[in-house]
Amino acid sequence: MASLKELRNRIGSVKQTQKITSAMKLVAASKLKKAQEQAEAARPFADRMSNMLANLAAGVADVENAPKLLAGTGEDKVHLLIVATADRGLCGGFNSSIVRGTRRKVAELKDAGKEVKIFCIGRKGRDQLRRDFGDLIVETVEGVGKPKLSYDEASDIALRIEQMYDAGEFDVCTIVYNEFKSAITQILTMKQLIPVETPENEDANGEVKAVYEFEPEEDVILEELLPRNLAVQIYGALTENGASEQGARMSAMDNATRNAGEMIDKLTLIYNRTRQAKITSELIEIISGAEAL
Repeated sequence: MASLKELRNRIGSVKQTQKITSAMKLVAASKLKKAQEQAEAARPFADRMSNMLANLAAGVADVENAPKLLAGTGEDKVHLLIVATADRGLCGGFNSSIVRGTRRKVAELKDAGKEVKIFCIGRKGRDQLRRDFGDLIVETVEGVGKPKLSYDEASDIALRIEQMYDAGEFDVCTIVYNEFKSAITQILTMKQLIPVETPENEDANGEVKAVYEFEPEEDVILEELLPRNLAVQIYGALTENGASEQGARMSAMDNATRNAGEMIDKLTLIYNRTRQAKITSELIEIISGAEAL
């Protein structure tokens, strides 16, 4: 059984840990509010941009001179997975869920006979994936969103992806991230960025969708908007990821704080019982000694 001094030291250590986790919870809650506002502000623009390009693409997807970002390379052999995680841990299963989803996707693509390449955004994704897929990781970007995510950072990543695509390094690009729903709920999402997915001619109710006329022609507009859309979609995914990370960290630190409190209560109970047993033992020795005299 541990001594009273060891129990006191352990209780003090857990109390210090509880202070740290409580402080981290408050910091995460403060950052979550800002990150959530940024994610919610980015959603409408990203969704409208995606819908507009989908309508534009519906008219030129089968045309020979369609932009490469829309028409694709004509092959489906090499897939690039953009894996967006955090640079830091202590955020529950946030990073692990993205990595598990990536592993499943890689296995699925390999079973289908595809070649896979991985582009990591965030140190944690790279650290976990390189154990099994180190040879598939082609590039890693760290420090994104410090101190605050900007569109320029997403634009730089999009430019790099576009350069790789123009160089013929992949045929299909998909980004893997967590979509923010609430502080305790994040949804693993895989969105295809290249080539842009086009809508069906009919909606869910079987009604034919509206046909639009554009000026200038669709292919001219798409040549300008497709690269910008790539940056917008990456920016939207990163804002969702940022909010999800802070939500997961706040929830994890809240659980850690409550667990530390429960551990302190248990250790305090053990300490009091041990102390009482020691006092009782000393009293028995005193009484026994007195009787012997």
